[in-house]
Amino acid sequence: MNSQTKQFLWIGIFLTVLIWSGIKPADYLTWILEVLPALLAGAILFYTRISFPLTPLSYNLILVHCIILMVGGHYTYADVPLFDWLASIFDLQRNNYDKLGHFAQGFVPAIVARELTIRKNVFNSSRWRNFFIVCFCLGFSAFYELIEWWVALLSSEAAESFLGTQGYVWDTQSDMGWALAGALIALISLSGPHTRQLADHHVNT
Repeated sequence: MNSQTKQFLWIGIFLTVLIWSGIKPADYLTWILEVLPALLAGAILFYTRISFPLTPLSYNLILVHCIILMVGGHYTYADVPLFDWLASIFDLQRNNYDKLGHFAQGFVPAIVARELTIRKNVFNSSRWRNFFIVCFCLGFSAFYELIEWWVALLSSEAAESFLGTQGYVWDTQSDMGWALAGALIALISLSGPHTRQLADHHVNT
């Protein structure tokens, strides 16, 4: 499969899930808030596809993250059916789809940040690079929690659906913890494959 075919496939999957998610979502305002980051990511990737193409690993991870956002936007994070079923099977007290989303919020940006910092020669040391990436992902997660708080202050109607706390008092801290875990696991598990793909792009790692 050549690169152009892969691009069309990526775009086709993205648009298909986007259209599905926008058909009678649980709440349109929540849908917009949840899907907006995916739309921004798609626009940026389309704009930079020629001037700064990413590795296949980064593109695929971004697509998966966008799908997670779109599914959450369609159902709201507290009511994704599969995770309701899992909660029933494992006798869990809440729907944990939002934790998957926050794990991806650390996992995916970690690889994208790794690619950008390597290709732009930001760091001479891999240890400092990894430290920065983890801090970046954790900071990004914290900033997203602030956005959720601002939305809650501005719109009490959409606050509960967008926040998805489900009565869990430590939800904010837990969200950031999952993002931190995602970033660490991504760096540990995918640095090798990612480095090999960067080498195929003739990038000195």
